[in-house]
Amino acid sequence: IPIDYPGFNLRLSFAAAAVRVPVLYYIAPQLWAWWPERAKRFAEAVDRMAVILPFEEEFFNRLGLATNFVGHPLLDGDPWPSHQEARRLLAIENHQRVLALFPGSRPQEIRAHWPTFRDASIRLLQEGLCQRVLVGATGDGEYPDPGPLEIVHGQPIRVLAAADAALAKSGTTTLQAAVAGTPMVVAYRTSALTMLVARRVVTVQWASLVNLIAERQIVPELIQENFTEERLLQEIRPLLTPDHPVRAAQLEGLAEVRSSLGQSGAADRVVDLALELVPGWR
Repeated sequence: IPIDYPGFNLRLSFAAAAVRVPVLYYIAPQLWAWWPERAKRFAEAVDRMAVILPFEEEFFNRLGLATNFVGHPLLDGDPWPSHQEARRLLAIENHQRVLALFPGSRPQEIRAHWPTFRDASIRLLQEGLCQRVLVGATGDGEYPDPGPLEIVHGQPIRVLAAADAALAKSGTTTLQAAVAGTPMVVAYRTSALTMLVARRVVTVQWASLVNLIAERQIVPELIQENFTEERLLQEIRPLLTPDHPVRAAQLEGLAEVRSSLGQSGAADRVVDLALELVPGWR
């Protein structure tokens, strides 16, 4: 049962297939985003694919690889805290509106996103649209000159659940926000050379998993030259405004995405698929 990481696991899968050991590949690499033709190689070595994003099932099945959507592991484990419970654990008062920042986990991501996130958030505090800004620190990067912003280490789920809105780098955090029911603006910036290459090879319309799953824009995406302080402020202000129609529409869309992620028990379903491949088990 190889898990993700195709650079090693595809070779491992071919080695297993050569000695007739069945292969169940769990958590598919995102080949649908940047190299769909490479997925055909998986069909040569993999007997079954267990995927965690709903649209991946059709993608791999269409390429001749038997694939089952098993649900997202984000839904497994301990129950997520409610909005009120998370605020209690983080000592947030009921009247305080909270903005959460997730600039990324890798140092280069934090360097690319942090200054714009920080400066926009300080303006929002000055405008009174929020009373606290919590930074979900999940990596080893540094957050220079945070000013009134609060750095919270190792509690991303609580921070998201407690927040009224979030600014997030594209990635798994966007799905966590969807599960928490926290409206967000998604942003991403990388080097000009990397973006030039990406725009030549990427085959999907959206950067965020939330929009990809919904197959339409639910959350605004500010990528590269569109990722500016003014654009962030323009998009996040309605999400921090109670009863704003933009906020209400996004909350409705996030609920749809959360529903499409399936139910808890992804690991159990992977076990069932694996046992089906064991000779003589049934």
